[in-house]
Amino acid sequence: MASKPGILTEWPWTWLGNFKYVVLAPYVTHSLNSFFMSEDESKRDMTYLIIFPFLFFRMLHNQIWISVSRYRTAKGDNRIVDKSIEFDQVDRERNWDDQIILNGLLFYYGYTKLEQSHHMPIWRTDGIIMTALLQTGPVEFLYYWLHRALHHHFLYSRYHSHHHSSIVTEPITSVIHPFAEHIAYFLLFAIPLLTTVLTGTASIVSFGGYITYIDFMNNMGHCNFEIIPKWMFSSFPPLKYLMYTPSLGFASFASEPYTSKWYFWLMWPVTLWSMMITWIYGHTFTVERNVFKSLNLQTWAIPKYRIQYFMQWQRETINNFIEEAIMEADRKGIKVLSLGLLNQEEQLNNNGELYIRRHPQLKVKVVDGSSLAVAVVLNSIPKGTTQVVLGGHLSKVANAIALALCQGGVKVVTLREEEYKKLKSSLTPEVAINLVPSKTYASKIWLVGDGLSEDEQLKAPKGTLFIPFSQFPPRKARKDCLYFHTPAMITPKHFENVDSCENWLPRRVMSAWRVAGILHALKGWNEHECGNMIFDIEKVWKASLDHGFSPLTMASASESKA
Repeated sequence: MASKPGILTEWPWTWLGNFKYVVLAPYVTHSLNSFFMSEDESKRDMTYLIIFPFLFFRMLHNQIWISVSRYRTAKGDNRIVDKSIEFDQVDRERNWDDQIILNGLLFYYGYTKLEQSHHMPIWRTDGIIMTALLQTGPVEFLYYWLHRALHHHFLYSRYHSHHHSSIVTEPITSVIHPFAEHIAYFLLFAIPLLTTVLTGTASIVSFGGYITYIDFMNNMGHCNFEIIPKWMFSSFPPLKYLMYTPSLGFASFASEPYTSKWYFWLMWPVTLWSMMITWIYGHTFTVERNVFKSLNLQTWAIPKYRIQYFMQWQRETINNFIEEAIMEADRKGIKVLSLGLLNQEEQLNNNGELYIRRHPQLKVKVVDGSSLAVAVVLNSIPKGTTQVVLGGHLSKVANAIALALCQGGVKVVTLREEEYKKLKSSLTPEVAINLVPSKTYASKIWLVGDGLSEDEQLKAPKGTLFIPFSQFPPRKARKDCLYFHTPAMITPKHFENVDSCENWLPRRVMSAWRVAGILHALKGWNEHECGNMIFDIEKVWKASLDHGFSPLTMASASESKA
C-alpha cells in the first residue's frame, strides 16, 4: 500500500480473489459466440476473437520474465541490489496480472463502441509508423511529466509510493501500482492506439506489437540485473534514447510457499520432462544467497526430485553430485558445508560420513546438523514432562533424543519391540531403566519420526501433542490432536534475503539442520558433524540463542504464517 492510500487505490475486483478473471467471462463468451455461431460472415471478426488469446500471451510473456529474473536473482550474477526478494514484496506484487485484466476490459469496451476497430487488417505500414512516432514523441513527453507529477509528495504518498516499496525490483514491479495510477497510464499509452483506430490505419500487428513493446521495456527496465551489455551503448550511443535498463518463479506460489494447490498435479508433464533433462544433463545450482553478520551464505540445490532419492539406481548419481559440491566448496575456501535434508540419509551416505572417508584431507567442514535438531526437539517438550512415547523409524536424531531423555530421568516408551531392543543395546544399564516397551499409550507427548503409521497415531489419547524429530512432517491422521513443526528455528530479522525455506514451514523459519551449519561457521567450530558423531547439544543450543535464532512455538508459528 501507499503510505497514505488515496481514492481508487484498490482494484474493483479485489473482493473476488482468485475468481477475478470472471469479469472477462461475458466478453470472452460474446466474442466466441459472435465468431463461431454467427451465420452472418460480416460479424465474424478476427480482431474481436483474438483479444483474449492476446491477454493470455501477455501473461505468458510476463511469466517468462519473472522466472528468468528469479533465477538470475537467486544465482547472484550481476545483481544491482545485492539482496533477494522478501516475502512482503512477493505479497504486494501478487496482483501483477490485474493490469492485464483492466486492459482486456477496456479493449473489449473500445471494440464495442468504436466501429473503426472492427475487422482490422493484420498489417498496415502507415499505422505502424504512426504508432512509433506517437510513442517517441508526445507519449514519451507526457509520460515524463506524469511521472514527475507522481513523485510530487501529494501523489507520491497516495499512489506512487506503493510502487517504490519494492527495493529489490523484479520485472513485474513495473506494473505494481494502485488502480487509479493504472487508469492514468492506460489513457496515456492509448494515444497511439486510438489515433490509428480513428484514422483507419490500425492493424493487429501495430496493436499487438506496441503493447508487447511496452511490456518488454517495462520488464527489462525493472530487472535487478543488467541485460544489455555496455558495449552496445558504447557502439551505438542513440540506443539509450530508445530503451532504458535497470543499471523458475510464479509470484502467487512464491507468496505462499507453505501451501499446496490441487492444480499443481497439472504440472506433472513439466516435472517429468525436467526430470529426464536433469537425468541426462544436470549440475548443482545456486537458489539463494544470504548475509548473516560477517558471513556470506549460499544455498545450492541438487537437480533431483524427492522421489529420485528413494530409487536405488539414483543413489550413486546423487552422491556424486554431493561429492562434487563438497570438493568445489573445498577448492573455493568455503569453511562449512551443510548437508540438506535428503542429502544426509543414512542409506545414502551414512549422514555424510562417506565423503569424509573418501577425502580425509578436506578443509571444508561437513555438517549434517543433527545436534541442533536434537536440541530443538528436547526444548519443544513441555517442561515437567515425565514420560514420552517414541514412534517411527529410528535415526541418528532419535537415538540421541532417547539417550538425552533417559539420562534426564524421563521415561521413554517405545511403540515397537524391535526399536526397544535396538535402543536398549546402545544404552548403559543405569540409563536403560528409563526405556520401557509398552502397549499402553497414556502419555500425551509423542516424539515421532518417519514411518509412523496411521494405526499407531490412532492409539494416541485425545489431545496428544505430536512433536516430529523427522526431517519431513508426518501425515496427519488425527484432528483431535496437535502436530508441531519439524525441528526448526525462527531466523533473526537481521538475517538478510531469507526467501526460500522448507515449504512445510512458515516464513523465515529454517530447519535446524540448516541453522546448525550457520552456527558452525559463526563459531568457527573446526570439526565435522556427520556419520554417528553428535555435537555438544547444550553448546549448539546456546549458540543458536546467542546469535538470535528463536525457538518455534505454536503461537510463533501462527504469527509467521500471517
